Amino acid sequence: MTQADRNLALLWRNHRPLAAAAKGAGRRPSLDVNEVVATGIRLADSDGLSAASMGGVAKELGVGTMTLYTYVPSKDELLELMVDQVLGERALPGPGEPRPDDWRAQVDLYSERTQLMFRQHPWLSQVSPIRPPAGPGLLAGREYLLAVVSTLNLTPHETNTAALAISTYVDSAASLQAESLLIERASGQSHDAWWTDRSDLWETYFDVERHPTMTAIWNAGGFTASPNDVAAESYDYGLSRLLDGIALKTR
Repeated sequence: MTQADRNLALLWRNHRPLAAAAKGAGRRPSLDVNEVVATGIRLADSDGLSAASMGGVAKELGVGTMTLYTYVPSKDELLELMVDQVLGERALPGPGEPRPDDWRAQVDLYSERTQLMFRQHPWLSQVSPIRPPAGPGLLAGREYLLAVVSTLNLTPHETNTAALAISTYVDSAASLQAESLLIERASGQSHDAWWTDRSDLWETYFDVERHPTMTAIWNAGGFTASPNDVAAESYDYGLSRLLDGIALKTR
């Protein structure tokens, strides 16, 4: 069995046919993979991603580290399992399940649950999305957005492209928000306080002649909102304009 095959078997461990699961019947193990993954997530949530090491998880479960390797072969695979588990926790409506009637409201549901996921598990912002775990959590998100966009009058290629554009925007912004939360936790300083400490930038170093546009917007009251408010407003603005653009293609 290749590493990729092993990863897939672990990711889809709760979705295998009953016949395949029965082949492993025998003495009941003291742990199961689900318990290992849940422990890793709990440690990462409370103490950061580094706390979810193989040794840390083994200690939390009261077993030896080598015992843990019989359930999950490596830290990388544990991380994949943790990521896919929390992706699935969004509980996005599947085929035939109730969902908002309007397609934009359905995108808002994806946005809200994705942002909540990153707030509850901010360590996700430290995990690269380039090669995501090919598990049920990932596919559930892809299926949901494709189903949303497929209700529009788009070609199959445009449907896939639009769904990817939405997930890229939402996921990236949610990751940045989670990273912001981690920085505030680690530093013990809010972003407003961080900027206040650097107020001398505007009094001593800012040159209005080199930054005429910034100066004009400042004088017009364009920079009055707090960093957190600006982030929320810019996110809503960007998502709304993205969906406007997708809607234009349907006409």
